[in-house]
Amino acid sequence: MAILNKAIFILSLIALPCSYVSAKDILDKDTGFVIDTGFELVRANCTACHSSGLVIQNRMNRETWLDTIRWMQKTQGLWPLGDNEKPILDYLAKHLSLIHISEPTRPY
Repeated sequence: MAILNKAIFILSLIALPCSYVSAKDILDKDTGFVIDTGFELVRANCTACHSSGLVIQNRMNRETWLDTIRWMQKTQGLWPLGDNEKPILDYLAKHLSLIHISEPTRPY
């Protein structure tokens, strides 16, 4: 049973990053981020310290993303985001939230 649980866990880690995009989304070939408003800010600020894969694998609501940013600012040396904070949070909440997991296109 433990082996089965481990296998399911590993497969979910592989599948989750692929499930955050829809067929209409265009992905940046270097980062895998959805190209949309705020993409450049997220790429510049988040990948300065993290791989894009680490960012993509996380799913949080807007409030938790903000709490995470505040924690990084307080303990990890993240710089003040200033006017960039809102568009970064808008992007993260839109594309990397708990509810943004694409469903397959239905033929009907």
